[in-house]
Amino acid sequence: MEKKCIVCETNSQQVPLVRLDYRDQEMWICPQHLPVLIHHPEQLVGKLPGAEEFKAG
Repeated sequence: MEKKCIVCETNSQQVPLVRLDYRDQEMWICPQHLPVLIHHPEQLVGKLPGAEEFKAG
């Protein structure tokens, strides 16, 4: 499985990726979109299972 950012789908050959472990799944996010995960997780609805339950930080 290719490692891709869950937001922009940029792969690990293009940018460094940060690994996420969530609901027993391994996912990846690029540094540019890490603030989305922290401050605007509602923007991950449809990209991350259960994101609709997150609250903005």
